[in-house]
Amino acid sequence: MTPEELIAAAAEARRNAYSPYSQYAVGSALEAADGEVFRGCNIENISYGLTVCAERAAVFAAVCAGRRSWRALAVVSEDGSPPCGACLQVLAEFAGPDLAVYAATPDGRWKRWTLGELLPSPFSSAKVGRGR
Repeated sequence: MTPEELIAAAAEARRNAYSPYSQYAVGSALEAADGEVFRGCNIENISYGLTVCAERAAVFAAVCAGRRSWRALAVVSEDGSPPCGACLQVLAEFAGPDLAVYAATPDGRWKRWTLGELLPSPFSSAKVGRGR
């Protein structure tokens, strides 16, 4: 799948975002190693701590479907921001530093990073003496 195709899937997911408090709609698309795409959107809650980011929604959908090996993640938001630190840490639970991460705006401008560039020192199971 091309970056543009994955970004289009994230833009489609963004249309389902529930963001009545921040008005900051985000969509994501996570491409599994087998090519299947898992979408997510942010889902806010009046109790902000219960809000789920689009990226984590896509990760949870992929893991629930048994997909723990991924090629790339695309995120679409109004300003094209990359994933937040919490989402990067969740991604690092399953993905290596070479995972491609694309952040795009609704008009199609995008940037590419790797997970390792965005989160160079993730907290890992090695730090607590346990393997996955």
